Amino acid sequence: MREAVIEAKVGVREIRDALGRTETELAAERQQLADAERRGRLAGEIQDKETVEIAQRFAARHGERVGVLERKLAAQRDELALAERELAEMQGQLEQAVKQTGPTGGANRSVEEAWRDIQSAGGARPGVDPQDELLRSDLDRQRREAQADRQLEELKKRMKKD
Repeated sequence: MREAVIEAKVGVREIRDALGRTETELAAERQQLADAERRGRLAGEIQDKETVEIAQRFAARHGERVGVLERKLAAQRDELALAERELAEMQGQLEQAVKQTGPTGGANRSVEEAWRDIQSAGGARPGVDPQDELLRSDLDRQRREAQADRQLEELKKRMKKD
């Protein structure tokens, strides 16, 4: 059960990180779309047909990318909500299991091991330095980035099919 909670915590953190990256990318893409549209309007005012056409092509490209990123963001938000609900349920089950074993004997050792595992996966324990948590999470960064890349490729494949 501990391992499942740890994996779920890591998964939630990875989804949040990916969500943040997508939001940043979407904001930049929206700005590029606005810039292309503004350039097209300005070129139209001075009757520069060639620049107007180029600006329209760029605006179309950025508009399409904005649409893709908006759908991706919605999917990531749905995925995050699902993962957070599952994590909360799992944590509740783990707490019940800890309560049932009681605070004596081997249970204390097991609880301490569970907290260490949760902290190493990025979870927080009351009274622990958050900086230590960040250092531990850096160890898994490459794995999370690789998983995010795989998820992005899968999303791109699904988008091509639609």
